Amino acid sequence: MSADYMDQSRASYPARLDIEYPEEGLNRLTTLFRIILAIPIFVVIGLLGGGGPNTQQIGEATWIVVSTSGFLVVPTLLMLLFRRKYPRWWFDWNLELSRFSTRVTAYFLLMRDEYPSTDEEQAVRLELDYPDAERDLNRWLPLIKWLLAVPHYIVLTILGIIAMVLLVAAWFAILFTGRYPRGIFRYMLGVNRWALRVAAYVWLLTTDRYPPFSFEE
Repeated sequence: MSADYMDQSRASYPARLDIEYPEEGLNRLTTLFRIILAIPIFVVIGLLGGGGPNTQQIGEATWIVVSTSGFLVVPTLLMLLFRRKYPRWWFDWNLELSRFSTRVTAYFLLMRDEYPSTDEEQAVRLELDYPDAERDLNRWLPLIKWLLAVPHYIVLTILGIIAMVLLVAAWFAILFTGRYPRGIFRYMLGVNRWALRVAAYVWLLTTDRYPPFSFEE
């Protein structure tokens, strides 16, 4: 195995996510009515992207809850294909919409009590590295990335089903103890990290590095 490959393996993936664990505990009352409380923010994100809550969401920045068509996918693909450019403001839009979607997801998954902000980072930190389109991105690869990522879709679908069961368990745990089970929290965070990397590779088109099958950064 070459030294270059080892260096690339150790390097952090150019799409990263971290959510702070709520050490102070969670509010039982807002947890009990979370689905109702989340409706206004679902409306906002739906207006931004023309979508809404969707537990089957895999291909965008969130793997569950939020499905939107607001990401600039096809225009970016065409720009890469014909001009080998990724306009910075298109990248910034996709980045900020990814951050907002992930804050909404974290709120719905009971991972945080703060109501999702439309612009502030809060306790959810999501980063995407802006690519040099000519140097870092293959102009033809976006045409087949969706096919190359099929194994990830299969795994993420299974992990998402498990997450739905664990979410119910976490809901009961918070109602009785005021705490989110740390093991379930790590699982939810790990699956969201995984899905973000797949989204960065397939839909956001910010990297050509194949996503690792891993919960870790």
